[in-house]
Amino acid sequence: MDGNGKETDLEIEAGAGAMIMANDYGRQQDREDNTSEPSSDHFVVVKESFLREPLLLKKNRMNNTSQLAIVGANVCPIESLDYEIIENDLFKQDWRARTKVEIFQYIVLKWALALLIGLSTGLVGFFNNLAVENIAGFKLLLTNSLMLKEKYYQAFAAYAGCNMILAVVAAILCAYIAPAAAGSGIPEVKAYLNGIDAHSILAPSTLFVKIFGSIFGVAAGFVVGKEGPMVHTGACIANLLGQGGSQKYRLTWKWLRFFKNDRDRRDLITCGAAAGVAAAFRAPVGGVLFALEEVASWWRSALLWRTFFTTAVVAVVLRSFMDLCRGGTCGLFGEGGLIMFDVNEANPAYSAPDLLAVVFLGVVGGIFGSLYNYLVDKVLRIYSIINERGPIFKILLVATISLLTSCCSFGLPWLSKCIPCPPNLGDQCPTVGRSGHNKSFQCPPNHYNDLASLFFNTNDDAIRNLFVAGTDKEFNLSTLVIFFIAIYFLGIITYGIAVPSGLFIPVILAGASYGRLAGTLLSPFTVLDVGLFSLLGAASFLGGTMRMTVSICVILLELTNNLLMLPLVMLVLLVSKTVADSFNKGVYDQIVKMKGLPYMEAHAEPYMRHLVASDVVSGPLITFYGIEKVGNIIHALKITGHHGFPVIDEPPVTAAPELFGLVLRSHLLVLLKRKNFTKQKAMTGSTIMRNFKARDFAKPGLGKGLKLEDLDISKEEMEMYVDLHPITNTSPYTVVETMSLAKAAVLFRELGLRHLLVVPKTQARPPIVGILTRHDFMPEHILGLYPHLDPHKQGKEQ
Repeated sequence: MDGNGKETDLEIEAGAGAMIMANDYGRQQDREDNTSEPSSDHFVVVKESFLREPLLLKKNRMNNTSQLAIVGANVCPIESLDYEIIENDLFKQDWRARTKVEIFQYIVLKWALALLIGLSTGLVGFFNNLAVENIAGFKLLLTNSLMLKEKYYQAFAAYAGCNMILAVVAAILCAYIAPAAAGSGIPEVKAYLNGIDAHSILAPSTLFVKIFGSIFGVAAGFVVGKEGPMVHTGACIANLLGQGGSQKYRLTWKWLRFFKNDRDRRDLITCGAAAGVAAAFRAPVGGVLFALEEVASWWRSALLWRTFFTTAVVAVVLRSFMDLCRGGTCGLFGEGGLIMFDVNEANPAYSAPDLLAVVFLGVVGGIFGSLYNYLVDKVLRIYSIINERGPIFKILLVATISLLTSCCSFGLPWLSKCIPCPPNLGDQCPTVGRSGHNKSFQCPPNHYNDLASLFFNTNDDAIRNLFVAGTDKEFNLSTLVIFFIAIYFLGIITYGIAVPSGLFIPVILAGASYGRLAGTLLSPFTVLDVGLFSLLGAASFLGGTMRMTVSICVILLELTNNLLMLPLVMLVLLVSKTVADSFNKGVYDQIVKMKGLPYMEAHAEPYMRHLVASDVVSGPLITFYGIEKVGNIIHALKITGHHGFPVIDEPPVTAAPELFGLVLRSHLLVLLKRKNFTKQKAMTGSTIMRNFKARDFAKPGLGKGLKLEDLDISKEEMEMYVDLHPITNTSPYTVVETMSLAKAAVLFRELGLRHLLVVPKTQARPPIVGILTRHDFMPEHILGLYPHLDPHKQGKEQ
């Protein structure tokens, strides 16, 4: 990648060290760092090496870190997003020309799109739950009916066969239509909002596969949730609505073009991610806090109001449809899926010994959570090698995990003894032909199998069974131990296969079973109900794996409708997060790093304080004159993958060489396509201002932008000139070369930049030293240049 712009698989970082003026593309100039432009063969080698070892980042003198990243289960090129406002002459003219009516339209449209995102995400969330509950319910009823007839082998064949069919369908969708839909999608959304644009992560095909693949995957009995994929789904819906129209489908109204930029799309996608959490958990406030705490890298007060409005719409939509389903008109759906966990009847009166028990839960939850993250990381690295071999291997891996899951969920309940039904339940125990707590499985009349009550339910119903209060004797200790171990390890080996899969539900299931187990063991020493212990166990596991506190706390309280639990939930989350942080990072942070996504952290690494901005920029740097020869521009675009070029003005335009601004590759292509050229060097800004509008340079949809191959420039035109002043951003962000690299990193991240220009501290030097881009701040690049700063190596030497 190159210091002039976006990172792609055909780029090398460029910055200071040498400068090539593009005023004579046929002339080779010496470079101060004695480095030469790599050939196309070099790029092929780099790319192939990444494909062989996608999780290993290569280090060398040139900056080629993280050119490729794992998106879903595929290795894809990545780029950066232009969140910065490009203040060129055309942009300023467009804003000055906007009337009050157009500004009002823009504001109204933002709120209208937030409303549409909320409505669409709420409808998709309802549809997801309706489909999962009915498909899984049909499968479980078929199995139970065969079990009642003592046709056990046929029951297993039906159960495993249904699971296998659903799993393979989900895998085929993922492997062949949208590989980016695999996994939860939260790391990719988090990376996008940080400024990283990976191929197809928010495409319509990804949205389609995310919805239906999640339905089939969850209904197939995998230990996965649909909650993580709902975040990705909400982001995809927001991206689709914020595309700014489509020429293909003739949706090109003027008011739709307001959102053809990365900055406005970022706001909408943040709303979509919050709406996804609200739809998954029916937790509108938790959705806003999740977006703020976990996925968004940039926030402001106006965005807070808009996300809150979006999640409120989701809550209203879900409540309306759930009311329609209460009468049994939605088949087996009922209240399943979008549920309120009934623990609000328990009285959370507690004393000092109870607080000690809660702290113990937090400590153990933090240890188990960090271990969970460690094992998930190892499993993902193994699966990446399998998934890399092609779609068939992805499907075979899914089928293998499906068969293993079916064997565990059908075979393990045979280890549990039948328990007599409590007299007060009457006809409700055992539950036959419907969803419920107590499953008969192989038991005689008036008995139930407690382990089957957990395995032979949807994941949401299993959580409800664990959370319910006043049921101290419902589950044996051995049952809780078996279920905890099975769910813990099934959740680890399932995440990473080629199906949409979330981590929330596996973690909640494992935590809830662990919490109920701890509550049963500690019952002689505490007055807290086992249902409350189950909730606190789930909170401790969530804190230990995801390292979120505020959003998880509010989501759990909204789920359980029990504000009296607030102090205990806060305490267990703080303890579990503190303990787990001493071992490793949160699961989403680990996955972002493992996938090779160049994520900018909120804080700078300590070793960055020992470096300045000019220490990490690398050469060569390519610049243009304000009035540049067409051939020079074409040549520069051909030999580099740069996405931003400094523009220099020299005498006689100015008294001395000075930095005019920064021009983007995409804008150069639009300008060259129209061929507004002159035979002599001349300022033609007024002509360009008349012939172009700001919307001509708006960001196109996915893969629709101009490419160099689209230009048809003759030899005569190559010798002509074009004025770059009207399309050049005259106010790019700049830092002096002696600025601390740590300070520059924080500035780069907080402002959501793609290019940060480094200027000299003294005069009588070229007006620009280099350009800092995202990859210049990556540890792989910095420590590759200065290995003695590596804290791990320093620790070993000591």
